[in-house]
Amino acid sequence: FGGVTAEVLVDNQKSTVLIPSNQGKPQFNERFVDLAGRYGFTPRACRPYRARTKGKDERMVGYIKHNFFVRYRSFESWAHLNQLAEQWLREEADPRVHGTVKEVVIERFKREQPLLAALPQQRYDTSYLECRQVAWDCYIDVRGNRYSVPSRHVGELLDIRIGLDGSLRVYDPLNFDPNQPPLAIHTLRDAREGWVTVPEHHAALWQTTLKVEQRPLTVYEEVSRWNS
Repeated sequence: FGGVTAEVLVDNQKSTVLIPSNQGKPQFNERFVDLAGRYGFTPRACRPYRARTKGKDERMVGYIKHNFFVRYRSFESWAHLNQLAEQWLREEADPRVHGTVKEVVIERFKREQPLLAALPQQRYDTSYLECRQVAWDCYIDVRGNRYSVPSRHVGELLDIRIGLDGSLRVYDPLNFDPNQPPLAIHTLRDAREGWVTVPEHHAALWQTTLKVEQRPLTVYEEVSRWNS
């Protein structure tokens, strides 16, 4: 939308609401509350079995399901899906007359858009957040495959963030700084493609491993070295 609405109304899915209002005061998911704080909107939950609010929330999903996804059934990538969705909005959804407000959607939006609050400068990180322990060989196990991290973190618990684009970012939770690059960046791969390794991650480990104690030379070896 290019801005933030004052309120965001959600259904009672577990990703946003842990305890619905029919069991007392609604309790929101911690990360959803964090999202609301970052963007500055007030979270609201539909009252269960109340068509006045729940119906509005579900109608939007039904409209997209029975119009957009009926026309477009396959996509080459997330980027392709978004491209088709934006085209569908411009050509079909936005120019239509809305059944409830009886106005053209795009014209109503242009009138309300100046009321939206500004977006924060930094986008909220929606990656899956998990933790992994680094094995002795500098690898972590993620979704059936192994990925290298710098050898200095062997034995430590590290945070991993998995994006919708298949990106894997590794962070040190004890020294986390969102403005600093992650310890490692990989792209998720199938285990059949083999482990994912960055040679620099193992450099210090190899130096330690290849250090071999030199035994004293024998008299014969000393003489041979001097003669040569």
